[in-house]
Amino acid sequence: MAAREELVSTHHLLGSELKVFSYPATARKRGVIFAVHGFRGDHHGLARIVAQLPGYTVIVPDLPGFGASTPMSGTHDVPGYTELLAALADELELPRSAVLLGHSFGSIVAAELATQRDFAALLLLNPISEPALESSQALLAGITSGYYRICAALPTGIGEGLLRSRMFTDSMSLVMTKSQDPAVRAYVREQHRAYFGGFHSRHTLAEAYRASITSTVLDYAPALDLPTLLVAGAEDELGSPASQERLRDAFGDARLVMLENVGHLIHYEKAEQTAAAITGFLREISARRRAADASAN
Repeated sequence: MAAREELVSTHHLLGSELKVFSYPATARKRGVIFAVHGFRGDHHGLARIVAQLPGYTVIVPDLPGFGASTPMSGTHDVPGYTELLAALADELELPRSAVLLGHSFGSIVAAELATQRDFAALLLLNPISEPALESSQALLAGITSGYYRICAALPTGIGEGLLRSRMFTDSMSLVMTKSQDPAVRAYVREQHRAYFGGFHSRHTLAEAYRASITSTVLDYAPALDLPTLLVAGAEDELGSPASQERLRDAFGDARLVMLENVGHLIHYEKAEQTAAAITGFLREISARRRAADASAN
């Protein structure tokens, strides 16, 4: 599918020069999706899914401290990012009919934002359903945490060099990619090489990392009753199928789509299937709403 037109705007919020990437709908307009990317990523990470949603205008800010957005004055954690995104939503005058999407760490931020602002629906991709250090991959999470701590203790040049090193980036790609297709594996590797090192400093990275391993969507799910779609990978290192089912049950109105033969990278490896699940879910929500309106009249 052809790349979509990309519009870039700059917003000054909470001390950050925030870059926002918008993709106008190219087909019959169905609405607006406000999207939050994952840890160590930026708007590029959602490109394959955006390409599969031509009926929606999709808005993806680079979170402060990552990609093209500078750090903010507050702490780079879930409350900090939520405050900034709420301010951005106000500045953009997002309608209440907008849909909120969050991927990975962005799923936690999106869940908190949904407790503070009205959205028509919530889409959570690879939602963080259990604390990393308590998951089935606790050993891997512990090793990664140790690596971050060591890099934080080293002199700046050495520490940041290690965090951006190709060896570390390729190791993460190797562990997380489940597809055996050489082209898919090469795509994931090149995406991580290009954007995984796009953080502004060890300080902002450390703050965001701590938040990513200590918070989960489950912290907010019981307070949410808007229509919610969870799309998860059956082999996700950061959320077992059982934990995703528990998360689904914690929401007031949620559906879980479990994709096989993929882990935490559905936005790369299963973008088409993920977008199809999103499109079907949002169409069903619209039909349900029309039926309710007709019944009321």
